[in-house]
Amino acid sequence: MRHRVAGRQLCLQSDHRKAMLRNLAAGLFEHGQITTTTAKAKAVQPYVERLITIARKRSLASRRLLQRKLTDRNVMAWIADEKMPESRKTSEFWTLPAASEIEFNRYGELRKAPRLVHHLMTRVAPLFADRAGGYTRIIKTDRRRLGDATDLVVLQLVGREGGSQVSGGSSGRRAAADRRTAYAAKLRKAAAGKADKAEQAEKPADPPSESPS
Repeated sequence: MRHRVAGRQLCLQSDHRKAMLRNLAAGLFEHGQITTTTAKAKAVQPYVERLITIARKRSLASRRLLQRKLTDRNVMAWIADEKMPESRKTSEFWTLPAASEIEFNRYGELRKAPRLVHHLMTRVAPLFADRAGGYTRIIKTDRRRLGDATDLVVLQLVGREGGSQVSGGSSGRRAAADRRTAYAAKLRKAAAGKADKAEQAEKPADPPSESPS
């Protein structure tokens, strides 16, 4: 029985499941979107929504609450990574810090970088200042995970997306819907024209006027 058991268990123990949700949320806040399985995306979506709602208050109490619910850590160290291509050092969701703000010690260990909770409160939460809810969306893709062929989806923050397709291309379903709408409008216009012609044909002709004698 599932009495008083809320949420998706994902066949994991509670500590493992909590760590997984925290890591997924951290990746979403850092990059703006992540690719994961459908089950994990649906499990972490309400968790992310609650964190953003807390971060919108921007108070000391909300910061402390976020530090309890989310593992605070350094993020965006990949900006200063020399092996990372420059084409991937961009973000459609927020302005990234400069590479000079990321520091490493002489052993190559990360020394200074933006903190996750601060990034959530200063960059992520302001994007939804005028939004009552629904901060994320799940986009289905045609990709599957190697090994078990599980469906992969994209969990994405809303508000800065360029279209319905993750790749940025045009939507085939939208184009088909536009063609159907245009065809229906054409049929309605043709039907209205036929009705006007029939009405004019059924209208009796005016009798000829008699000339005065």
